[in-house]
Amino acid sequence: MRFTEEHQQIRRTVREFVEKEVNPHIDDWEREGVMPLHDLFRKAGRLGMLGINKPEASGGMGLDYSYQMCATEELGTCRGGSFPMAMGVQTDMATPALARWGTDELRKEFLAPAIAGEVVTSIAVSEVSGGSDVAALKTTAKQDGSDYVINGSKMWITNASQSDWMCTLVNTGDGPVHANKTLVIIPTKTKGVEVGPKIDKLGMRASDTCPVYFENVRVPQRHRIGEEGMGFMMQMVQFQEERLCGAIGSVRGMDRLIEATIEFCKERHTFGQPLIANQAIHFRMAELKTEVEALRSLCYRAVEDYVGGSDVTMMASMAKLKAGRLAREVSDSCLQYWGGMGFTWDNPAARAYRDTRLLSIGGGADEIMLGIIAKLMGILPGKKKKA
Repeated sequence: MRFTEEHQQIRRTVREFVEKEVNPHIDDWEREGVMPLHDLFRKAGRLGMLGINKPEASGGMGLDYSYQMCATEELGTCRGGSFPMAMGVQTDMATPALARWGTDELRKEFLAPAIAGEVVTSIAVSEVSGGSDVAALKTTAKQDGSDYVINGSKMWITNASQSDWMCTLVNTGDGPVHANKTLVIIPTKTKGVEVGPKIDKLGMRASDTCPVYFENVRVPQRHRIGEEGMGFMMQMVQFQEERLCGAIGSVRGMDRLIEATIEFCKERHTFGQPLIANQAIHFRMAELKTEVEALRSLCYRAVEDYVGGSDVTMMASMAKLKAGRLAREVSDSCLQYWGGMGFTWDNPAARAYRDTRLLSIGGGADEIMLGIIAKLMGILPGKKKKA
């Protein structure tokens, strides 16, 4: 992939934002368990960071996804995964379907403020009974006049305690599970919406993640994105950007951890020589760096195809699968070379070890990615290889 000066300017803007607005505060936010997202998103919105590939009519830049990819990659310069995840929800998870299929009225009411950073958004799909199994969700939306009445609950909702609206997948009928679902925007201040307490997580400690409950929540049917019953398909398309975001968003963080580990191993001496002089260590660093570059190339290729209009379900699934597993391998290997320091809570390898573990679970677990890949390869019983 060849990058223009505009690509590079977006990279510089994001890096400068991270260095000024995020990294100086991340340790405090980790201890507090939350970030000031409204303040951060307002600042990001003023820089155009929240609407890079969104329509100009809604306040976005109208650029293709390769420009959004550059921003996501540079968010890996954050000294933790919480802010990149929170921003990824805003740009790549809660808003793509709205930007593509929402009415002009809906985009004006909900997308434009999200791009400007005036609101915080969430994607509400997962449930206790159906995380990666999206078809198994139980939340319902029943028509009542010109409204939907929504009942059910969602789990593991990122940004939930600060969210102004949620892009929510609900059942709007009793038909086949892949054809009875609809995406509906639910403002969190609507009567009957209850955001539960923040979940105490292993990693992503600065990110607020909560359950959400809906009891007779009434929203206008005009809050529906696209046609009723098309929500499953739309969410599958939306997952392509979410999985690309997760994969490319992990790359710079792995670069950063490898570089920090090398520097530590230069300074730490054992048996009269620096650790980095051990062939086992410098060969391992070279091996890991090679793997990261291979993942970066896979992500770039997938994004290039996506920009070209191809269905990248297979490649996005491969990239996410590889990213989750490689992130675990990199963080575990690097933590080992930090010795006892690697086992301390605020160590960069320890934080990466905790934060990156989510990548193999959220947005579709590794096993779901393998199932998608196998299906598209045509090696599942009764499945034909996709042409």
